[in-house]
Amino acid sequence: MRIIIEHLINNYEESAAIILFGVGFTMLLFHRNLIKKLIGMNIMDTGTFLLLASMGFIRGRKAPIIVDGVQEVSAYINPIPAGLVLTGIVVSVSVTAVMLSLTVRLYKRYHTLDLDMIYILSKHQSEDR
Repeated sequence: MRIIIEHLINNYEESAAIILFGVGFTMLLFHRNLIKKLIGMNIMDTGTFLLLASMGFIRGRKAPIIVDGVQEVSAYINPIPAGLVLTGIVVSVSVTAVMLSLTVRLYKRYHTLDLDMIYILSKHQSEDR
């Protein structure tokens, strides 16, 4: 048990990322409100970005910008995880904007954000046609 706790303390970034992902996934799975689901999706994204960023960081190394003529690969971190995180953030913001606009449209049409109620009301509207 002591070894597990030591590993969790030494890898606190990864532990926090896993906890964030779990909290977001739980919100996405169990809440019926669309806004809460959207918040859960964003928390999951944050956990994923934290995990990628922490995996790409190496203590004692610098950003891959050549300074003072140092060209050894061992002096720099890998820039690919940082690029993936930046790209993921842009995609996440775009998906959030689209989901918020769809949520606003659903609220204007059904006057609720509860998925069960939206499903029931949409069934009634399709039967009326």
